[in-house]
Amino acid sequence: QVQLVESGGGLVQPGGSLRLSCTASGSIFSINAMGWYRQAPGKQRELVAEVTSGTSGGSTNYADSVKGRFAISRDGAKNTVTLQMNSLKPDDTAVYYCNVRGDSGSSNYRYSFDSWGQGTQVTVSS
Repeated sequence: QVQLVESGGGLVQPGGSLRLSCTASGSIFSINAMGWYRQAPGKQRELVAEVTSGTSGGSTNYADSVKGRFAISRDGAKNTVTLQMNSLKPDDTAVYYCNVRGDSGSSNYRYSFDSWGQGTQVTVSS
């Protein structure tokens, strides 16, 4: 079982910045992707940013609405993913969820996992 612990979030004025962090622990053999999703009231959950691992080096993906304002980074040694959010707008208000996907087990027996954090509220308002 893989557990995620999120930190950060809160209330900030438009134009301000916040940093979200998420650390994964438990039965982790490898991590394929770490990212952040958000869900605003009355809307579907959407991808904000994600960093993936792969034999070709992996990739970083952002929602169009946050490109140039948000930056995602991953610390592989600590199984931590951080989302730096700058120039925040009221439309960024939502509950932000950390998501981590990968494999648990050992080299002899592996099974996939897809874990979610409990969510952290981000409110952008004057």
